[in-house]
Amino acid sequence: MERRVSVLHGVFRALTENRVRTPWIEALRKKQQEGEDPTKASGRAETPKDRDLSPKKMSDSYHSVILPLAQDPWLLDTYLNSSGHIRFGTLLMDLDALSGIIAYKHTGDGVTTVTAACDRITIQHPLTEICDLELSGKVTYATGRSSMEIALQVAKVPQSGQQSKPEDVMLTCQFTMVSLDPGTKKSVKISPVLAETEEEQRLFRQGEQNSQHRKQLTQRSLLKQTPDDEESDLIHALWQKQLQYHDPNDPLRKPHNVHFMDATRLSTANIMQPQYRNRHHFMIFGGFLLKQTFELAFCCAASFAHSRPTFVSLDPSTFQNPVPVGSVLYLTATVVYTDPPLVSSASDDASLSIPGKTRVQVRVDSKVRNVEHGETKPTGQFNYTFLVDSEIKVMPRTYTEFMMYTDARRRARGVLESVKKGEVDGGDSARITE
Repeated sequence: MERRVSVLHGVFRALTENRVRTPWIEALRKKQQEGEDPTKASGRAETPKDRDLSPKKMSDSYHSVILPLAQDPWLLDTYLNSSGHIRFGTLLMDLDALSGIIAYKHTGDGVTTVTAACDRITIQHPLTEICDLELSGKVTYATGRSSMEIALQVAKVPQSGQQSKPEDVMLTCQFTMVSLDPGTKKSVKISPVLAETEEEQRLFRQGEQNSQHRKQLTQRSLLKQTPDDEESDLIHALWQKQLQYHDPNDPLRKPHNVHFMDATRLSTANIMQPQYRNRHHFMIFGGFLLKQTFELAFCCAASFAHSRPTFVSLDPSTFQNPVPVGSVLYLTATVVYTDPPLVSSASDDASLSIPGKTRVQVRVDSKVRNVEHGETKPTGQFNYTFLVDSEIKVMPRTYTEFMMYTDARRRARGVLESVKKGEVDGGDSARITE
């Protein structure tokens, strides 16, 4: 069989060709000749003043790509892990690349568009066999300001002559993209999107709700508000349990399946290479960050539970600062919550517990360091939930860890609510992704 190169640097070529348009050596030489750092604001506005900002249809930005995994063994080779499962982190990288294509179909080339956030990503119908996949999406929410929400979907490609079914949809998710002036790095206006049909109006309303929900989460953040009464009682109960474990006069000792939070941490440091740059050459594209954080979270959960984790969800995540090519990316993964928890409260729902299994939430903190100047900035926080085949629990010890635990508990409740409603898969079904 003739080998076809379908993937470039881990991303499906049909998506990469729209992301990387100039060879790195040419972009680097241009930067050296001009003597300016394109990652810094130049102070000169470069967005065309005569851009067309008239409203656009949702269908104008629609884009789809077929991943022929069942037809192309060499393409499949780049998506499989050692156990023969499709690597979910690679799909996350493809979804971000697709969102970039869709964003530029809506804005045009006169702006710089970056990934700002992604809403909760869950599995609706797990893949049970290797098959061709269709990745598709469009802009579903844009009011004329600088940001837009893009709704994405991953679904099985139906057999020839057959119609697609709701159960063919593996997942749907939303990415928020923001448009900036290439010179000033400040936000610029983009075209609003039209909602013409009943379905498009529903998608637009959903975008409004998602925007409001993100604002509410920010206001409820533990950085701005203290824990509520129930959370404070829970923190106190955990602290008392910790004292019991260390009291020589108390027969209670820490069980073998309870681990302190600081003992679960895993960290990595990687130099950012140009192969994973975005279309503006000198920044790393967001999908690479998603893939790296997912795989570290997977390793952290596996090390904690001594079993292979099954992905349940990625909670809403925000990309705080860009990651320049040539910088060092530091990632730290920590198990911050387990369900069932070590200490339960009256409002905990035990009906969703699975005997012999534990839902493990892993938080990945990322920061980037400028090698030349030593400047360090946070780049985002990513919260993953996995299901593992063991009964295991995590316990915080410091005030910071108690806050991480409380925040994770809030997130876990959101995931469990969706599982309870039957909207998403809880991780206990057979699947071919990992």
